[in-house]
Amino acid sequence: MATVEQIHRQIRSSPEFADILRDREEFATGDEESLSDQMNGWFDTLMLQSGTEISPSMILALSVCAAITCGGSAWVIQENFLTTGMSALLGAFVPVISVVIARSRRQKKLTEQLPDMVDELARAAKTGRSLEQCLQLVAEDTPSPLGDELRLCVQKMELGMSISAAIKDLPHRTSVVSLNVLRTALTVHHQTGGDLISVLDRLSTTIRDRISYLGRLNAATAASRASAIMMLVIPPGVILFFLFRDPNYLERLIDSAWGRNITLAAIVLQVIGAAWVLRILKNSQQS
Repeated sequence: MATVEQIHRQIRSSPEFADILRDREEFATGDEESLSDQMNGWFDTLMLQSGTEISPSMILALSVCAAITCGGSAWVIQENFLTTGMSALLGAFVPVISVVIARSRRQKKLTEQLPDMVDELARAAKTGRSLEQCLQLVAEDTPSPLGDELRLCVQKMELGMSISAAIKDLPHRTSVVSLNVLRTALTVHHQTGGDLISVLDRLSTTIRDRISYLGRLNAATAASRASAIMMLVIPPGVILFFLFRDPNYLERLIDSAWGRNITLAAIVLQVIGAAWVLRILKNSQQS
């Protein structure tokens, strides 16, 4: 079976069809050893998994506009370079944080839709249809955002790809662990055969049990996650409070040697702690 890249090359080689493909905008170049390229890869993956219709370049443009707006407002209020720089930095992250929140909401919606979709897939299989036909039928009836991903897989199969190749990128496009389980189950069944109905019924039960467990886990760790978020928010908030209260506060602190050393140590520890806490939160929210 042809892969996506092979199909794209075949289409581009035909002048009459070369313009029907829309290239996905990406900033990563594939150099995994480069830190900047790793950051670009993270940003590309974030935009892909968020499901937003806004292009990555537009998000970067919005970040620049937000930085100029916040920095300009701080300069008008206090006319202090340090406050202006910090405000501009915070403003630049607002669009990116909005995309992160959009991705989280989309992943939650995908997880909620998945058990019902698997049940419908099992009911379609009971009618005697093949796996490809069942997937096509379910994709037409499933609402967004899960329906959009399934319809994309169906379109790939219509281009000549096998079902295993068509759903291969589904976990990467969504970053939902349960969809990785679904992909594995369907791929194994497509390669080895077996009782599809029993596989789908057990898969639906497994996904529901997993969602129930994650719900209990999130409820049990809600206070801990709130405390972790407060640990990340309070130190920058305190600094901003003192800067807006007294624009020269940080300058007087840095003028002394012990003040500079303590400030640098606090920044380093805050960055390390923030990375550690965010890592823990990310692992605890895997769905």
